[in-house]
Amino acid sequence: QVQLVESGGGLVLPGDSLRLSCAASGRTFSRYAMGWIRQAPGKEREFVAAINRSGGSTYYADSVKGRFTISRNNAKNTVSLQMNSLKPEDTAVYYCAADPSMVFKLSTATYWGQGTQVTVSS
Repeated sequence: QVQLVESGGGLVLPGDSLRLSCAASGRTFSRYAMGWIRQAPGKEREFVAAINRSGGSTYYADSVKGRFTISRNNAKNTVSLQMNSLKPEDTAVYYCAADPSMVFKLSTATYWGQGTQVTVSS
């Protein structure tokens, strides 16, 4: 079992940066592909970014490509999402999730954090 706790959300201005972190419990963190997913009010969950078990491969939604960077530290059991050039449409609750598959998929993500709110507004 993996427990995930996100942190780093907040209220920022358009164009600002924010870094989200997700701390995982347990000694098997490196066995999970990790992802960030977001959900805006009234909308469905949306894939944002993912990283494979070793950290050697990353994947991004087109809407965040070039602005967001996902990374992980298997020694510290953490996964992060660096968000630059934030836009109002990035406003959402951001969740990290763990998938025991080789490649992260929303449909097979097994463990989820409680989410952290990101609000981008002037």
